[in-house]
This record gives sequence, structure tokens and C-alpha cells, in this order.
Amino acid sequence: MYQGIKHIQAFLAIARLGSFTQSALELHISQPALTVRIKQLEESLGVRLFDRNKRHVVLTQTGRDLLPFLERVLTDMESVLRISRELACMKCGSVTAAVLPTVAAGLLPEAIRRFGGKYPDIAISVIDAIAERILHAVKSEEVDFGIGSYLWTDREVDFEELLVDRLGVFFPDGHPLSGRSRLTLRDVVAYPLIMPCRGTSVRSLFDRAIEKAALKIDLVCETVYLSTAIGMVRAGLGVSILPEAAIRAADCGGMRMTGIDDDGLVRRIGIIRKQNRSLSPAAGCFVQALKEASRVPMAYFSSAAD
Repeated sequence: MYQGIKHIQAFLAIARLGSFTQSALELHISQPALTVRIKQLEESLGVRLFDRNKRHVVLTQTGRDLLPFLERVLTDMESVLRISRELACMKCGSVTAAVLPTVAAGLLPEAIRRFGGKYPDIAISVIDAIAERILHAVKSEEVDFGIGSYLWTDREVDFEELLVDRLGVFFPDGHPLSGRSRLTLRDVVAYPLIMPCRGTSVRSLFDRAIEKAALKIDLVCETVYLSTAIGMVRAGLGVSILPEAAIRAADCGGMRMTGIDDDGLVRRIGIIRKQNRSLSPAAGCFVQALKEASRVPMAYFSSAAD
């Protein structure tokens, strides 16, 4: 126990009981040890707290003036210790994470289910955001950590890989791309494209792949939300390159997804943390739940699109 608490407890016990002997018995310490605590407290405060002789112990005027303040200090310090123990034992607390939308809709619910079963008193807050927003939230310490893509070299953050997520092309049933088990990027960009907006991990990977292959595209629409892109594809407005994880993050009925033969269209998804920052016990346990959930086969989370 923090030594300051013991000294204040000694002072309050003597002030209440008016006796060093009775106070020592109550605190389960020897009377000389109690005397030492009071002496050390008086020296640290620079004032005399008690007037005492062989028969009587009474508070000095300074002691009476300090009494209500030290009572509040003890209450506050005991609260700090209690809450610290509860945080360490996972009986209270919170975790805040910034998460890619596909992860928030797919992997994250399973991790929360696992974590909540063990630690029901910990609150989980989720900010579903695009890659750039996640990086900013981590660096500004708005969140405990992020779950995003490794796209940039940044000395302010650490990245720990959770899983690898390939990009695929999504198109409606009956589309000319149907019936082919694998497609090239050139095959895909021959059709109007509906793509996630700039700043997203998918768009960053796609733009790099297009530039490397020196391909021209017909971009008919940019969207922020995955569900919007899928709705437009379902309506026949074009095709979209999205994470294969989208098949467990959105309703893909009436659509098909095929992989693309391009090593550049692969996302490394992982935990993003600000460098030299420790996670709280709750955040650390939640990261472990994420790692366990990431090892569950994709088919577990939902039935995949054809």
C-alpha cells in the first residue's frame, strides 16, 4: 500500500480515538511504529498535528484545520487504488479502436463476442474509418490502437500483422466476367469502375497497381462506404475492386466475386499502435481476442458470395 495512505490513516485514527495505544491496536501495528508515522507526517507537512503527554492526545489547531482535507485525501487515494486494482483485474475500463469498415463488420464482432464473454464489464468503442483516418487517430492518441492496412512507412507507429486480405472484383450475376476462376487487372479495367475514395487502403493499392501496369480506367463513381459500392454494382452500373473480406461484411446477394492475379492487390491487415506507448490491460486482452478471431476461417462469419 502507498506509504502516504498509511501515514494519513494513522493521523485519522488518533484524531478519532484520541489514543496512540488504541490506534495502534486498530491499525495492527506497534505503538512505536505508529509514533514514527506521525512524526514523519508532521515533518513532511512542516507542522505539529498533536499535543500529547502521557495521558492525553489532542489535535493542535493546525491538526483540526487539516482534518477535513486529509479525510478527503484518504478517500481519494483509496479510490485511486481501488480503481487501479479493478482496471488491472479487468473489472472496469474501456477500449477504443479505429477500425477499417470491412474488419468492423466481419472480424471485429467475433472478437468482441470472445472478449465480452470473459470481461463483460469492459466497454468497447469502435470508430470505423478509412486508412488515413485510422493512422491519424492512432498518432493523436484518440484511440488505444487501430486495425488497418500497412500502407505507409511511419516511424511514429508500430504495425503487427493479423491477416492478409486479397482484393477481388465484384460484379453482378450474368456479367461477362462470370465463369472465369481468375482474372487479370487488365481484364477488370475494361469495364466501368466503381471504386472506394482516395485515402482508403483499397484505393491506395489499386492506384499503385494501375500506375505500375500503365493502365487506363473508366472511373464512373467513387464511394466512401462499402455498401454504396456494392449497391451500385448490383444495379449494373459497373464493377468494383474491393476486399474479399467484403463478402462477410455486406449483403452480396445477386453478385459474384473473383480473385485478381496481381500481387500488388493484397492488404496486410494488422494492429497499429503509437510507438513507445503501452496498452492498458483491457486493450491488451482485446488485441489477444482479435488475434484469436483472425485465425477463424472466413466461412465462419457468414456465408460467402458465390
